[in-house]
Amino acid sequence: MKDKTIIITGGAGEIGMATAKLFVAAESNVVLVDLNQEALEKAKKSLGGKNVEIFAADVTDELEVKKYVDFTVKKFKTIDMFFNNAGIEGGVTPITDLAANDFDSVMQVNVYGVYYGMKHVMKAMEKKGGSIVISSSVAGLQGTAGMLPYITSKHAVVGIMRTAALEGAPNSIRVNTVHPGVVDSRMMDSLEKGLGDDQNAVKESFKSQVPLGRYAQEDEIADTVFFLLSDKARYTTGATYVIDGGLTVG
Repeated sequence: MKDKTIIITGGAGEIGMATAKLFVAAESNVVLVDLNQEALEKAKKSLGGKNVEIFAADVTDELEVKKYVDFTVKKFKTIDMFFNNAGIEGGVTPITDLAANDFDSVMQVNVYGVYYGMKHVMKAMEKKGGSIVISSSVAGLQGTAGMLPYITSKHAVVGIMRTAALEGAPNSIRVNTVHPGVVDSRMMDSLEKGLGDDQNAVKESFKSQVPLGRYAQEDEIADTVFFLLSDKARYTTGATYVIDGGLTVG
């Protein structure tokens, strides 16, 4: 991984940061992309790597996506890896009460943001190849009542991955998805609050459904992302990697 270049969207978030730490330790060139400049600056300071760059961008704006890709190529000459990770959870609302704007806002980040990233990063990877991991979720493999936008978006990115894996293969571009289950994170905290009046009861209910009996930590997700982006997974493409403690086994 030394001297290879990775872009991480959602880079100031918990999973983005946990992944960035692994690449900084491996002496990679890391470009963190997120919406909030202040959060990015804090993330960069926390990482402390000499080859860490930050770029504030709205992934729902294709021009801004192209800008973070162009910035990376100009700075480091190439893009070897891409963690297409930015996403939002949206609220918890039954379909019959769901506003079109709320559906659209999740789709814009979680689907269009992923699509724009794939479009411009894959073009930059055409000559040398590369590896891409897209963040999906167990929500991309099953349904949950009250979460139509999120569920739909995470199913959609599996379709993007499978198509991109076929289109990228002739240029040695590998594409896979990761599917975390319940993770001890801000996003899960938000979902717990939306899924019931008693957040602790909701959390305990989720834990009881996980054969390993606990929530994942963000570094456990990052370890799988690191593996898939590395040459250790050089023959792996078009795959859905589930990291859920056995949640979806039954």
